[in-house]
Amino acid sequence: MDIKGQAAIVTGGASGLGAATARALATAGAKVAVFDLNEKGANDVAKEIGGIAFACDVTLDKGASAAINAAATVHGAARVLVNCAGIGPAKRIVGKDGPMPLEDFERVIKINLIGTFNMMRLVAANMQSVEPLPGGDRGVIISTASVAAFEGQIGQSAYSSSKGAVAALTLPAAREFAQFGIRVCAIAPGIFGTPMLKALPQEAQDSLGASVPFPKRLGEPAEFAKLAVHIVENGYLNGEVIRIDGALRMAPR
Repeated sequence: MDIKGQAAIVTGGASGLGAATARALATAGAKVAVFDLNEKGANDVAKEIGGIAFACDVTLDKGASAAINAAATVHGAARVLVNCAGIGPAKRIVGKDGPMPLEDFERVIKINLIGTFNMMRLVAANMQSVEPLPGGDRGVIISTASVAAFEGQIGQSAYSSSKGAVAALTLPAAREFAQFGIRVCAIAPGIFGTPMLKALPQEAQDSLGASVPFPKRLGEPAEFAKLAVHIVENGYLNGEVIRIDGALRMAPR
C-alpha cells in the first residue's frame, strides 16, 4: 500500500514505539491520529508531525469507538492501524507475599490483549466499507507482540501471556479479513530503548544491550517504526509475526 495520503491510527502514540511509528508514518505521507491515555503527550507528538491527537483508553468499547469516529471525521476512515499501547509490569506468579493478585494479571491482559482486539475489531469494521485501492487493498493492521511471547522470563507470566495471545490472534484475523483486502501482521520486538528502559541506570542498559548477539545494544524505536512502515508498504506480508531482536533469545531470568 502506498502510505501517502492514507489515514492512520497509532495507539500508545505519545511515547516510545508508538511515537516513533507515528513519526515514521507521517514522514511517509500518512495522515496520523495519535491515540494515548496521556493526552498531553499525544498532543505533543501530533503537533510535531502535523497530525491529530485523541485521549483514548483502548480497553473501552464506546470510548475507543468515539475516538476512532472523531479521527475519521478529520482524516477519513483509517486504512492503517498500529497497536502500540501496552504495559509490562514484572511480578512472579507466587512471590514472597504470596500469589500474584488476580487483578494485576487481569490488568495486563485487558490492556495488552483486549485493548489490541478492541481497536482491531472497531477499525476493521470501518476498513471493510472503504473503497479498495489498486490491487484490492483496503487496509493494514499491525499489532505489537514481543519476544516474551515465545521466551517469557520469570516474572513475565502476565506480559508473556498477553503478548503470546496477540501473536496467536494475528493469523486468524488475517484469514478472516482476507476477503475484504485487509492484511494483519504483528511485530515482536526484543529489548528496545523505550522510556521505561531508558529510566534504568546506564549500567543496567549497557548490560541488557550486551545480551543481544548483534548488534550489542538496545533496539531503537525508529527501527521498530521502519519495520511497521515496511509492513504497510509490502503487500505480500500478511498473517505474520515478525521478530526484530538482534537474534536475541531470552534467558529464564
